[in-house]
Amino acid sequence: MPYEMIIVETRGPVGLITLNRPKALNALCDQLVTEMGQALDAFEADDAVGAIVITGSEKAFAAGADIKEMSGFSYMDVYSQNFITAKWERVAKCRKPVVAAVAGYALGGGCEMAMMCDFIIAADNARFGQPEITIGTIPGAGGTQRLTRFVGKSKAMEMVLTGRQMDAAEAERSGLVSRIVPVADLVDEAIKVAERIAKLSRPIVLMAKDMVNAAYETTLAEGIKVERRVFHATFATDDQKEGMAAFAEKRQPDWKNR
Repeated sequence: MPYEMIIVETRGPVGLITLNRPKALNALCDQLVTEMGQALDAFEADDAVGAIVITGSEKAFAAGADIKEMSGFSYMDVYSQNFITAKWERVAKCRKPVVAAVAGYALGGGCEMAMMCDFIIAADNARFGQPEITIGTIPGAGGTQRLTRFVGKSKAMEMVLTGRQMDAAEAERSGLVSRIVPVADLVDEAIKVAERIAKLSRPIVLMAKDMVNAAYETTLAEGIKVERRVFHATFATDDQKEGMAAFAEKRQPDWKNR
């Protein structure tokens, strides 16, 4: 289907979504978020796609939510339409792995959108921040919660209360991003990582993703218990048999995705 605010491509087994509102630094308006949800739905339904990359431009992943669009909202407007929850969380609910490839500004909703992805690869010019306090509100798409889990209370509290931005090097040190690459190599590197994931057993990848996410929702004891049961469940798959046989026979596995 035609999109106006994103560019959608398929590169081998990887779905690529590029935010494309250059004049607004990819500010996350309702239309853009709606289109992104539609693209994610299509990639989720496509058996040929095993992983997804979301990126922006070299200047901005997304500079935040569209303030002009939301500035006139009343409490009943945002409450009745379930603003953010209704559409933005589609990224976090994606079953297939989603990699954020972040260059330039990832501020406010842009930072929150990146954190909804499964991990972030950052360009060396990336900058992250939650500046909502400077415009009279607070993060509303998970910024106070996900950022705190990633970087710890002290650093998250400072960023949320002051609006201070974090550069790529600090983001890597703090555990917000998995690694840093040159800006010119960002998308290619993210695609390469996503391809590596997409070429593995699809059901096992989904199980692994679920278990890492469970670590944020449970106690250690409960998480270990759930992990153990899902580990046991992998032995009911054809791909577990194939993977271990291939290892023993010193050959590449031929995944059946079942």
